[in-house]
This record gives sequence, C-alpha cells and structure tokens, in this order.
Amino acid sequence: MKSLMINQKRRGNLFVLSGPSGVGKNTLIDSILKRNADIKYSISATTRKPRSHEKDGVNYYFLSRDKFEQMIEEKAFLEWAVFCGNYYGTPIAPIEETLNAGIDVIMDIEIQGAKQVAEKWPDAVSIFLIPPSMEELERRIKNRRTETSEEIEARLAQSLIEMNEGRMYDYYLVHDNTEHTVLEFEAIRLAESFKVNRTDWDRVIDAVKGDFNA
Repeated sequence: MKSLMINQKRRGNLFVLSGPSGVGKNTLIDSILKRNADIKYSISATTRKPRSHEKDGVNYYFLSRDKFEQMIEEKAFLEWAVFCGNYYGTPIAPIEETLNAGIDVIMDIEIQGAKQVAEKWPDAVSIFLIPPSMEELERRIKNRRTETSEEIEARLAQSLIEMNEGRMYDYYLVHDNTEHTVLEFEAIRLAESFKVNRTDWDRVIDAVKGDFNA
C-alpha cells in the first residue's frame, strides 16, 4: 500500500521552556539544537554590557537603554523584564520571521516571562522542566561552585515555589538523562506538528482525494 505523502507548508511552532535554576535548561537546549538543525534558539535582548566572550546577535542583542525603552513603547517585545537594573526581553520580529519560514523556535524564559508569552501568543507550546529529585537539584547547583550555602538554600526554596507554577504549562519533562529528555521533547514536537489546528486541512484532504471523483 502506498503511503500518503502530504507536502504542506506550515508555520513553525514556538516552544517555551522554563524550569528552576540548576535543572539543566541550557544543557538540554544545546543538545536539542545539536540534534535538530531545523529548530532555532530565540535570542534575547538586553541593556547590560556584553561579557568578553559574548557576541551581539549570537548570545544577546545588546541594546542601549533608550533603544530598549523605545521598543517597549512600540510593543516590539514578546516579553520583557528588569533584572539587576538591566532590561531583558524577547524581540518579536526575529521570532515572527523564523516561524513564518516554517522553522520552529525554542526559547528559555522564567515563569513571569512565560505568562506574558501565553497571553500574547496563545499557540505557543509551553514545557516545564523539573529535576528527578530535590537532592539531585541541590547536587547540580553545588557542582556549579558559583553560590554560597545561603544562596543555594534560597535557590532551592525558590525552586519549590516555581515548580508549583508548573501546572500552567502544557507539558512537563523530567530532566534525569539528557539524551532521553531530548527524545521526549522531540516526541512533543512531532505530536504538535500533527495537530489539526496547526494544519492546512484543505491541503490534507486534497492529497487524500488526488484525482478521485465521486
């Protein structure tokens, strides 16, 4: 039996990934991007100064404060916030351009930003990443060797608060083994691509009908 081949153009999907500090969001996204050349990472904008290893348009879009505030006025951000005295936000235009080209986009943002995205972009697919246990999360944070004991305790307490917010997301993934978690993400991505509300259904039916005339 010949399989049905449906050549349809589709708009890309926006995937929003959140999770507590230390859960391994960057590690997971890096692995996703290495395995999937047809998905792009959303680059954020900021008013903070670039670090020595960072490049404009690669790590961040580095903007002046005046330019960032102008873009806020123009509603050019999907979401934005102030952290440690600097603006951070996600420009809409690059995401729109990528999605319109039929390419999926993945973004890593905190919960408040994800709430803004959900309001402005209801079709976004939200995924909450959780650790296999609080003990493992504590181990990962300690292994970074960047926080004091007090800071680690504060992060763990904040993690419990954040995980209670996970119920607002569409999916959750347990980040135990990165390879397995990437495969689970890919399963979500595949399922989303077959949703009827994301499909040009007339094109699907035309492919089924072919030259058939009832």
